[in-house]
Amino acid sequence: MTTLSVSETTSLESPVLRSAVAKATTRIIPFLFLLYIVAYLDRVNVSFAALQMKQDLGFSEAVYGFGAGIFFVGYFIFEIPSNLIMEKVGARVWIARIMIVWGLLAGAMAFVHTATSFYIMRFLLGVGEAGFFPGMILYLTYWFPAPRRAKMTALFMTAIAIANVIGSPVTGDSG
Repeated sequence: MTTLSVSETTSLESPVLRSAVAKATTRIIPFLFLLYIVAYLDRVNVSFAALQMKQDLGFSEAVYGFGAGIFFVGYFIFEIPSNLIMEKVGARVWIARIMIVWGLLAGAMAFVHTATSFYIMRFLLGVGEAGFFPGMILYLTYWFPAPRRAKMTALFMTAIAIANVIGSPVTGDSG
């Protein structure tokens, strides 16, 4: 009986593996790319809206700055718990939960009229989005072998640049 080494069974030269990676790349990466564009735009949208929002809601620079920053407090506090839950329930289910909660909270930002509601909603938005990026990276580990994962992660993360290109014109920021 012949046994194959790990390197022989997972060779990137295998036609089957190449085909599977190509198929996963064309089906998964564009969707993850789109999700990350939305995620990045959501993180920076408050900066695009700053001038009009401060004027319309009567927020001072301090109120705006604290509200913009508190998002990352919620994100930071709940990042590890989110990742632990994701490890138990799976990236697919947890990313779906993140996207649904995050969309609802982002929509609820339309009801912000006071500094307190701004703080609460930005904090909750950070809590809702916590685990998104690590979830995406974990999801990539399910579909791509380690030697290809860096390239797929790079493709996925180029969404940041595209989000910056799209974000300003879409939001009407004249830069």
